[in-house]
Amino acid sequence: MTKRLILMRHAKSGWDDPTLDDHDRPLNGRGRVSAKALGEWLKIKKIMPNQALVSSAARTRETFALLGIACSAQFDRNLYLAPSSRMLKALKTARGERVLMIGHNPGIAEFAHDLMREAPSHKRFYDYPTCATLVVDFEISDWSELTLGTGSLVDFVIPRELTG
Repeated sequence: MTKRLILMRHAKSGWDDPTLDDHDRPLNGRGRVSAKALGEWLKIKKIMPNQALVSSAARTRETFALLGIACSAQFDRNLYLAPSSRMLKALKTARGERVLMIGHNPGIAEFAHDLMREAPSHKRFYDYPTCATLVVDFEISDWSELTLGTGSLVDFVIPRELTG
């Protein structure tokens, strides 16, 4: 059986209000455009999650909302600025066949790298820019069986490839 992960970094956030705590920063205009474009890309490619694990930060919640995807979502404070190890632990508790996980750098870039059997040749994979999205399959029947270094690339995209 195959499980699919859609691993997305939040869209570009704003810094307009210096009094806001980092956790509370919203997306900026470019980020909103990118999140909507990624939602359309997922729909066109028929890569629709049936579960979402999302950091509780304002920018990740807003990214998820703008994707326009109807699936159950868990907003988790433990995913806020989470390292790769914490993201793996959260993913191992997932129940969906196709799971969307939205998080933050540097942890999400590290997690993406750790998951792959062979990294994509995309020049932006290692720095994982805002709203970068990796789609990866695993030959497992339950997320609890997931081990690092076993993912097979389905796709990797960044917003500039979709919005010009």
